[in-house]
Amino acid sequence: MSSTTRGNARAMGAASCNGIVRRMVSLPRSIIGGLSRAMGHGIDLVGIGGRRHNNQNQPLMNFQWPQHPQEPSIVPEEWAFLTSFEQQFGSTHPFFYACQFMEALKIAEEEHKFVFMYLHSPQHPFTPSFCRETLSSELVTQFLDANFVCWGALADRGEGLQMAATLNAASFPFCAVVAPAPGNTIAVLRQMEGPLSPAELVEILQRTVEEQGLAFGGGAAAQVKEEERTRARAREQEKIRADRQLREEQDSAYLEALKLDREKEKLKHLPSGGRAQKPAQANHEKFRPNATQKQHGNGKIAPSRIRETQHEETTSNKAKDPQVTKILIRFPNGERREQSFLRTDKIQSIYRYIDSLGLPGVGNYKLISSFPRRVFGVDQMGLTLEDAGLHPRASLFLEPSE
Repeated sequence: MSSTTRGNARAMGAASCNGIVRRMVSLPRSIIGGLSRAMGHGIDLVGIGGRRHNNQNQPLMNFQWPQHPQEPSIVPEEWAFLTSFEQQFGSTHPFFYACQFMEALKIAEEEHKFVFMYLHSPQHPFTPSFCRETLSSELVTQFLDANFVCWGALADRGEGLQMAATLNAASFPFCAVVAPAPGNTIAVLRQMEGPLSPAELVEILQRTVEEQGLAFGGGAAAQVKEEERTRARAREQEKIRADRQLREEQDSAYLEALKLDREKEKLKHLPSGGRAQKPAQANHEKFRPNATQKQHGNGKIAPSRIRETQHEETTSNKAKDPQVTKILIRFPNGERREQSFLRTDKIQSIYRYIDSLGLPGVGNYKLISSFPRRVFGVDQMGLTLEDAGLHPRASLFLEPSE
């Protein structure tokens, strides 16, 4: 095989694939009706065009049709190419479907593949070397079996002759990559005429799959992308649902803790006789110095209570702000206190409020949220309540630290 011939073949192969589709070709009526005629004559296309993963997963290597002494053997057109090829070059070759061309197109459409067409001309001088060295090579065989639906025919008879005329085959060996198209047409994606080495053929076919697959595989690719988007939406919805459930659990825990805290406050204001005090009297009692305060200050309010009262008066106006953040603080002794802050207040403000209470036994400590568990320590002092995820309400536990 001369280098000039190889160069011409490569040039023709490269020139035949400019653009997404080289050309659209209308199929002859005889080929379009070939499938129905074959069925009418009783040819079993299922057995002839068997898939690789079925029992008929190999071409019939030593197939012999029944012969009658009085009549010469007649090989059906679907088997003529394989019979001729294997008699001359052996059984090592790509898996060619022994079926009508329209059946091969149907198989390719179902498997989302292109059709590799080979028109065999036994009399051409380039045919023997191409069949023996290229089509029978392991590299070409594996690549074609994995990526194409292969169909072959004799170029001088039947459908092979009609396809050679339809595609204007000028030289042999003749190969083409075609794809099903709407109506009675096919898309000719690549046309190769002349001898090619195994590496050259695989390179051309690989480039064809990469370039043309974007156009003719768009339906399958779009379906895959749509499935990916559906899964992404499902994951996003699941995340939103989980966040909503977590927020509901936090709100439920907060309201439950607030309810318990209010019940404790009511119990504190009950007199010894069991009769509840009037609201005005209860409010007055809230600021009345107790026995312990009298012991420390001769009837004066303790400094810690003054600081707490001042902090409550300062933050009382904040509760009217729609941007207020309500924090429920639980202490180790079971006591609960609720305080309002602005959403722009920092974590440090909560620490200052707790320190202003002057509660006994409260030394070094850290604040912890339980839903989800998160520690607000020294490193988080500069965070605003909104940035810390505590707005509009949250429940924190005071945990002593050593």
